[in-house]
Amino acid sequence: MRAFDRGTALTHLVLVLGSLVMIFPVLWMVSTSFKPPNEVLSWPPTLLPQSPTLANYGTVFDAIPIVRFFLNSVLISLVSTAFVVATSLVAGYVFAKFAFPGRDILFFLILITAIVPFESYMTPLYLQMVQVKWINTYQGLIAPYAVMSFGVLLMRQHMRSAIPDELIDAARIDGASEWRIFAEIVVALSLPAAGALGIFAFIQAWAAFLWPLLVANQRDLFNLELGLNAFQFRFSVDYGPLMAGSVLSVLPMVIAFLLFRRQIIESAAISGLKG
Repeated sequence: MRAFDRGTALTHLVLVLGSLVMIFPVLWMVSTSFKPPNEVLSWPPTLLPQSPTLANYGTVFDAIPIVRFFLNSVLISLVSTAFVVATSLVAGYVFAKFAFPGRDILFFLILITAIVPFESYMTPLYLQMVQVKWINTYQGLIAPYAVMSFGVLLMRQHMRSAIPDELIDAARIDGASEWRIFAEIVVALSLPAAGALGIFAFIQAWAAFLWPLLVANQRDLFNLELGLNAFQFRFSVDYGPLMAGSVLSVLPMVIAFLLFRRQIIESAAISGLKG
C-alpha cells in the first residue's frame, strides 16, 4: 500500500511539474503584457507587474490594424478547416469502404506526406502559387492548409472501426445512392471524429506564420501571427506590445476551449485511432 502511495505521489508530482512548465510561459506572457517598458527587462525579473498598465494594449491597437488581422485569421482558419474536414471525410470514406487497384499504395503515399517537413516542399509550392497568380491572395494563404494527410488517416481509421460494412450494405440493398449513404450515414456517424479534426485543422491554420510570411506582402492580408511581427525589429523587440498582441491572439482559442471543453475532450477521445 505504501509503495502504491509513493508511486501515485511521484506520478502526481511529475504531472504537476509538467503542468507548471507548460503554464509558466503563458503566465509570463500575460504578466509582461501589463508591464511598462522599464519593467519588462528589469533585473531581477518579476512575475507580477509592479506598476500594471494597459498602455501595451493601446499600442497594439494604435500601431497595427489588429482587427483586420484578426478577421483575416478567422477567415483563413474557418475556410481551411471546412476544406480539411470535407476532403478528409470523402477520402477517408473511399479508403475505408471501397476496394480499388492501388488503394493501399496511394494511401501509403498520402501518409508519406505527413512525415515530410513543410520546409522541404515550401519552395516548389511557392512557385506553383506564383504560376497560378495566387501570391497576395486569400486563395494562396488557404491552399496549403486545405488538405491534411493526418485528417485522411484519422477519418479512415474511424470509419473502419466505427461504421460496420453491414450497415452500408443494408443501405445499398434498400436502394440508397452512394452520396445519400455518405451524407446520411457516414457523415452522421463521423461527426465526433470530424469535430476533433476540425479543432486540429483550425489551430494549425490559426498559428500559421512562415507561409503567410512568404505569400502575403500586402498588409491587408496579414493574419495575426504575421501582423504581430511588426513589433520585432532588426536589433530589438518591443516585448510589451508583442506580449499584449499575443494575449489577444490566443484569447479566442482559450474562450472557445472554455465554452466547448466537454465537446472537445469527448471528440478527441471518441476519435482515437483504432483498427
